Amino acid sequence: LLLRWRRRRRLWRRVAAARQRQERSLVQMQMAVRRFREQHPSVNMVSILSLPLPELSKKLRDGSLPLEHVFYAYVGKALQIATETNCITEYLQESETQLRKAKVTGNLGLLYGVPVSIKDSIDCQGHDSTLGFIKNLNKPAAEDSVVVQVLRRQGAIPFVKTNVPQSLISYDCKNLIFGQTFNPLLYTRSPGGSSGGEGALVGGGGSILGFGTDVGGSLRFPAAFCGICALKPTGNRLSKKGIMSGVLGQKAVVSAVGPIAKDVESVALCMRALLCEDMFSLDSTVPPLPFNEEVYSSTQPLRVGYYETDFFTMPSPAMRRAVRETKQLLEDAGHTLVPFELTNVDYVVFNFCLRGMFADGGTSFLKKFKGELEKSSTGLLFWLAKSPNWLKTVTSWIAKPFVPRFSGIIRSMRANTVDEVWSLHHEIEEFCHQFIAQWKKLNLDVMLCPMLGPALGVGYPGKLSVAVSYTMLYNTLDFPAGVVPVTMVTDEDEEELKGYQGYFRDWWDRTLAKAFRGSVGLPVAVQCVALPWQEELCLRFMKEVETL
Repeated sequence: LLLRWRRRRRLWRRVAAARQRQERSLVQMQMAVRRFREQHPSVNMVSILSLPLPELSKKLRDGSLPLEHVFYAYVGKALQIATETNCITEYLQESETQLRKAKVTGNLGLLYGVPVSIKDSIDCQGHDSTLGFIKNLNKPAAEDSVVVQVLRRQGAIPFVKTNVPQSLISYDCKNLIFGQTFNPLLYTRSPGGSSGGEGALVGGGGSILGFGTDVGGSLRFPAAFCGICALKPTGNRLSKKGIMSGVLGQKAVVSAVGPIAKDVESVALCMRALLCEDMFSLDSTVPPLPFNEEVYSSTQPLRVGYYETDFFTMPSPAMRRAVRETKQLLEDAGHTLVPFELTNVDYVVFNFCLRGMFADGGTSFLKKFKGELEKSSTGLLFWLAKSPNWLKTVTSWIAKPFVPRFSGIIRSMRANTVDEVWSLHHEIEEFCHQFIAQWKKLNLDVMLCPMLGPALGVGYPGKLSVAVSYTMLYNTLDFPAGVVPVTMVTDEDEEELKGYQGYFRDWWDRTLAKAFRGSVGLPVAVQCVALPWQEELCLRFMKEVETL
């Protein structure tokens, strides 16, 4: 007991030191901004912050806007949003050195002088990538991840790292080290996760361009919850070298790294900058596919598949309306809309997504928590990972007639043999081919899909892991998927929500109905999806939706 007490005390000291470092970061930001304002009292920060990224980068490159004006405008705004939402974990002080060097060298890359924010799990040399784990503190990365290296070569200035949920396997944003991050639109709401710090900072206007990762919606949830745009590319379109993963080695549910920004044009500019020779030479496993300008700027009418529900997670009234209104606007603009039928999503969620992520029965997931003070907000997953296979089988069998979804979750968390994992991978491949065949039979270009929303209350995502069905499907298929906000929750939506019962009428459906309540005025988004490697077409469709 004494040894355990001493060990816990040592861990708490490390947590306290990390929090002090976080506070020092905010003080450094405050001092840097104060110094700048004293030297340049006439600079109009508000007008700089109001510029969209394409216009801002143009002014930076032609010299009509000084680099330091833009940099300190965003440091000041980021400090304000961090104070309100607790989204920043660390200020990258070397960004000020990079700023001075950029003025001298004049490297006019596409993102010259643009301050960018980076998710905690993306390596930046000399800084921790904690994933919310105490064991990862004081282990600074030896070098920048490839994405950060390419950003720097394109002239961008990474200036902060942002908060994540412990382990990344959550779409909330809380860990024991840095605490809970809040939604900038309404502080009682979650910013989404696991790129929640990015969602809060970009959504609040404290960063013009951010970078996160997505293994089940981790970029799309924050974008949708905070009323901004994000793109989850095909898994290997951008390099994942130097990016920490929630579950190492699993291949069934494909993770991706991608941008998050206020508008689609900013996301497109970012992809244009990243898909360059540097990306392909620094990581030769990334296919050398430069940005296809012709596809992105095309004005040809599109053939768009759509669905309002996946028949697993009942959409909120606002989600359903978002798809219907967007469909109508697209039709009025001359595009062809074709209903797409989704089937067996419950099988996909349990057998491909959950079973794929935890094919080892959750052993590697459990290992991450060894020696930690807290076992994260993923309580059910944690309990299931600790249970032996025979107990999972028995509990699943008993629960099936009464709570079929609970039974499905338990069954999907069983440990698999190597033979079973290979069979699972083969089954996912077959499912992907069938999905593409159905897509091509309807001769579709892109797909319009619902996106979970509005933002759930703080703490609710941890109780509602089943609600990832709309997003995780496209990680399993490895299709590019973007999020665009299209509407806000109305009083009529709120009234209609009173009749919300869900498809299973179980505890999760009742909890989700509660989580949706009281959301009038909050943004609701749609998902825009394309076939693998067609990010430019996906962005073109996102732009069309945003414009309409």
